[in-house]
Amino acid sequence: MYLGLDLGTSGVKAMLIDADQKIIGSASGGLDVSRPHPGWSEQDPAHWIRATEEAVAGLKAKFPKELSAVKGIGLSGQMHGATLLDKDDKVLRPCILWNDTRSHQEAAELDADPRFRKITGNIVFPGFTAPKLVWLKNNEPEIFAGVAKVLLPKDYLRLWLTGEHISEMSDSAGTSWLDTGARQWSAELLAATGLSEDHMPSLVEGTEQGGRLRAGLASEWGMGEGVVVAGGAGDNAASACGMGTVAEGNAFVSLGTSGVLFAANGSYLPKPESAVHAFCHALANTWHQMGVILSATDALNWYSGVTEKSAADLTAELGDSLKAPTAITFLPYLSGERTPHNDAQIRGGFIGLGHESSRAVLTQAVIEGVTFAIRDNLEALKSAGTSISRVTAIGGGSRSRYWLASIATSLGVPVDIPADGDFGAAFGAARLGLIAATGADPVAVCQPPRTADTIDPVSSLSQAYETAYARYRAAYPAIRSLTH
Repeated sequence: MYLGLDLGTSGVKAMLIDADQKIIGSASGGLDVSRPHPGWSEQDPAHWIRATEEAVAGLKAKFPKELSAVKGIGLSGQMHGATLLDKDDKVLRPCILWNDTRSHQEAAELDADPRFRKITGNIVFPGFTAPKLVWLKNNEPEIFAGVAKVLLPKDYLRLWLTGEHISEMSDSAGTSWLDTGARQWSAELLAATGLSEDHMPSLVEGTEQGGRLRAGLASEWGMGEGVVVAGGAGDNAASACGMGTVAEGNAFVSLGTSGVLFAANGSYLPKPESAVHAFCHALANTWHQMGVILSATDALNWYSGVTEKSAADLTAELGDSLKAPTAITFLPYLSGERTPHNDAQIRGGFIGLGHESSRAVLTQAVIEGVTFAIRDNLEALKSAGTSISRVTAIGGGSRSRYWLASIATSLGVPVDIPADGDFGAAFGAARLGLIAATGADPVAVCQPPRTADTIDPVSSLSQAYETAYARYRAAYPAIRSLTH
């Protein structure tokens, strides 16, 4: 048996799989976020341990025999969080999370230093780890002076599990301290933020051993000695392992609250000016690129609230047959945009409204606006050297066949719908636990799920979609000066 532990922002999920990757069961423990000031987002690392204990206890109550057979544990986690420890591994302050924006000024200053983009291959975003430490140095200098180790959230969980300070490449690529091409810490960038490699954990690949479970915990959970803990992965890379998006050319589109277009790469292809993330993947000698939009299903949920009709009812009004775009353009920048604009201040809007603009027409425009934002991500990935021939759709929005037809037609590639199942980060983490414990071939283990259906581009509407996309692209610069 193999255990995946996924430390998310709202909870910890524990998933148990067998040697054939059949899911035995899962359980979770809840988490809350503290927001002591506007723009701040923090968690107490002790709560991560409590939630993990709850999740594993939930599995033990239902599957004690299976849990006792665990040979490998994989870790997945929310990225970018700054967990600060003193020389005795005592937590110095609450962890500053990925969605905390207090260090926006420090991030801009680091990003202005050309070494950061050159070495990491990425913009220094406010959510990344390095600017948080500069903020700490400027605003809480006594705490900064006491920092002996900086750990990412899942790696603090590893410290509790194994007693060791270890991280891996995919999560560390989101700190702004990793030489992403060389897959090692950059002493130069650490020094630029007042730190050294001594402050960092050692690094392994996500599929390699990253410690062994402490005897006391193994006994408490009813496991044997020597349980291997894999290096693991950041949450998106772990989800990619669960989806089988690990070989060059494989890609998925996630239509969740936010939207992600994720592509695996066999080589390192940075292009930071496009706001594409170029990170190490969880598998050795593999990287990935990722475009992120901030409002995907969130845009439809916003429109649902305005119209007081459920998202399902709104999309049902459109039917399943894709229609040509109307003259209305929707910009889904309800909380700014990440890729390709890196613009926190931009806001959305409808353009081209007329007396004839019905609710269904506006619904269609909202779906097309999100589709075109994902198309922006595809163009950004293409400009960075990535080619995509098909994508697999996941997330709540993928239940709308109309939306998937819209995406297929705009991106010009087939969209695969996976068979029912849970292929998320906890499953990917469990797969990494299996690989680290057994030495199995990572690509052979991380196979994509069976495809239940494929939605092809509607070729007769391709030109109409291109015309509408060109109008969408022209709208951003036109409204930027009005919303800043």
